[in-house]
Amino acid sequence: MERGWKFLADLKKTVFLDWGILLAWMGVIFFMSTDTFSAANTSRFLFPALKFLFPLWAPSHFRLVHVMIRKTGHFTEYAVLALLWYRTLQIRERSWSYKAALLAVSLSVLYAMTDEFHQSFVPSRTASYVDVGIDSAGALFSMITLWMGTSKRLSKSH
Repeated sequence: MERGWKFLADLKKTVFLDWGILLAWMGVIFFMSTDTFSAANTSRFLFPALKFLFPLWAPSHFRLVHVMIRKTGHFTEYAVLALLWYRTLQIRERSWSYKAALLAVSLSVLYAMTDEFHQSFVPSRTASYVDVGIDSAGALFSMITLWMGTSKRLSKSH
């Protein structure tokens, strides 16, 4: 009987930890949507670094790389968010859960929409459907990658 209580205590600790990490990551995304991480502010430190590394580049190259880094950030933030949602929703099942994956992507896309809505109130930021698309692609990519890795592992074990 004592082993059953330990299992419940461990499960409770894991659930709180999973939700805590997920909510912390959502907080990081929210913070990245503030004025602190606007394009004008990130260019202040990125352009000098790029100019040092690539002194012969034209200004248009710096702007293009800046946009690419920012959009890659969107993709990555939401790829991680979907993985954290999946981990939290799956509740330690050993097999792939399509339901948890679909919910993880859906909740990530919903958060991307609310994040862009939040940015519409920040004077130095703009809301963008393109960013929601990039965020959604990141979430979907992480679930497809996880599914491929999981199905490969499961097929080797059979």
